[in-house]
Amino acid sequence: MSRIGKQPIAVPSGVTVSAQDGVFQVKGPKGELTVPYNPALNIQNDNGQLLVTRPSDRQEHRALHGLTRTLVANAVKGVSDGFTINLELRGVGYRAKMTGKNLEMTIGYSHPVIIEPPAGVTFTVPEPTRIDVSGIDKQLVGQVAANVRKVRKPDAYHGKGVRFVGEQIALKAGKAGATGGKGKK
Repeated sequence: MSRIGKQPIAVPSGVTVSAQDGVFQVKGPKGELTVPYNPALNIQNDNGQLLVTRPSDRQEHRALHGLTRTLVANAVKGVSDGFTINLELRGVGYRAKMTGKNLEMTIGYSHPVIIEPPAGVTFTVPEPTRIDVSGIDKQLVGQVAANVRKVRKPDAYHGKGVRFVGEQIALKAGKAGATGGKGKK
């Protein structure tokens, strides 16, 4: 049996769940999410814990078991706690600020880059060189954070750009001639 799929999902207080006809709905203090799943799988609510079970050990059921459990767990966590991804700006003069609900970044282009958040995602800028992307849908938050990073990926030689907090960038060596060049004879 799937190691991930057989783990129960704790449902916090204040969160209501329902699963029927291949649609899992969850409502919580932060909002409401709907997760489609394969109707062959079964999601049971057992005294505040959700269990995902599969009908057989066929390959397709085994593949969907852990996936469905993870998607349901992310939805439950999202409506109760939410998800946040932190980004940082590295580079001289690189900074970000909020203009209304939009994110405005000055990151080395001739113009500021303005990014409008999709519904369900919010930007915050606690420092001029830090951006927090938050929301209740884990996939959407991750995609928006990746799109912000894609505007100016970290440079391979100096590391300047937008990166995830804690991300390690493998820097390339500079030109060999810049360190003294050829030896004299």
